[in-house]
Amino acid sequence: MPNLKNLSPPADGYRGRFAPSPTGPLHGGSLVAALGSWLDARKNQGKWLLRIEDLDTPRCIPGIDQEILRQLLACGLSWDEEPTWQSKHQERYQKALERLNALQTIYSCTCSRQTIANVLEAQGVITPRNQEIVYPGTCRPKEVQLNQGFSKQVSGTAWRLALPPDLTIEFEDLALGKQDQDLNREVGDFVLRRRDAVFTYQLAVVVDDADQGITHIVRGQDLLSNTARQIYLQNILGYPTPSYLHLPLVLDEHGEKLSKQTLASAIQTENEQQALHELRKAAIHLGLRNLPDGKAISIAEWLLAATQAWNRKVTFF
Repeated sequence: MPNLKNLSPPADGYRGRFAPSPTGPLHGGSLVAALGSWLDARKNQGKWLLRIEDLDTPRCIPGIDQEILRQLLACGLSWDEEPTWQSKHQERYQKALERLNALQTIYSCTCSRQTIANVLEAQGVITPRNQEIVYPGTCRPKEVQLNQGFSKQVSGTAWRLALPPDLTIEFEDLALGKQDQDLNREVGDFVLRRRDAVFTYQLAVVVDDADQGITHIVRGQDLLSNTARQIYLQNILGYPTPSYLHLPLVLDEHGEKLSKQTLASAIQTENEQQALHELRKAAIHLGLRNLPDGKAISIAEWLLAATQAWNRKVTFF
């Protein structure tokens, strides 16, 4: 199969990425995110990186990371640098946490989810299904201080980021326009390392994006609500803030996000015609409706046409 990563010379200024979790093979929703991020990188003559987000090892399925790589290559979505695995870079996240400790911005928390739920219930706070549970500050000290003897070996204790009062983060989404989030009211102090000593997505993704020099993040709208807290973390740690573009979600027949949790079917990529069919479905979801559909076209030719048709501003509307 032709390799399209040299479709155009990579520009120094653009570095994008696709970062799936190996909890199941790629489905229609994850292919939309992969294709959208790949097209944006190629249209802007940039580089496209692949990162496997495998920190939550109990949820990861052995061998699925290699299946994801195979599916992407079957669809012609090749990457420009060696793939990375988060599980191999734990020291990065620990150093970032130690830096935040030195800045006196984190504190330990022993609350379980049930404890938090009980506190909120006692306060008369009801969290609707599928919405963020706002931490009520149960373990937050009056003054956040340097934690002497801070150690990554401590288990049973989570570490939360202490938010300053009245913290609203504003940013511009390349497709959705101006966005803002009141972190105190909508999120509360959030966890950076869990009670089981697993670093959270929020910390790991910020550290990885900075380490890899990511300039543009193209991902699904299910991650839009994470963006403000990640931008705040970037600010504290002194990292640059990438540009963001959030893609429309693929929903199932019940209006739920297509996901591994809802038993979404894996995309079919056993041969080129199957892969082209999956790519066409993803492209239609992204608003690319006038692409070649003849059986004689190759994946390389189809991707070239899709790249030329890609338009951030009108893709989804």
